[in-house]
Amino acid sequence: MSILRMIYLVLAVWGAVHPMYYFITWFRTNGFDIMAMVDAWHANAASSGLVWDLTIAAVTLTVWIIAEVAVRRNWAALIAIPATFGIGVSCGLPLYLFLRSAPVK
Repeated sequence: MSILRMIYLVLAVWGAVHPMYYFITWFRTNGFDIMAMVDAWHANAASSGLVWDLTIAAVTLTVWIIAEVAVRRNWAALIAIPATFGIGVSCGLPLYLFLRSAPVK
């Protein structure tokens, strides 16, 4: 495995674990209420802007993944889509780059 692929993998793991720490902390404090979390994301204009920035990035990443999978036929790379929306762009993007950079067989 190349150094670059290892970096992508480490970033994907970090992008999954680090944000989850904050989500779990929030849920422990506020209970498992998704709508309350969404309301917290829109507490002010700055956080709303960040939410929309990440949403647009996630949609863009999804379009890119689908377009490349259609050409490359790397079906395993589709796992980056649920990782993006279920965990975050911080996990989905490096995971996709890790999967995309696999050596061709």
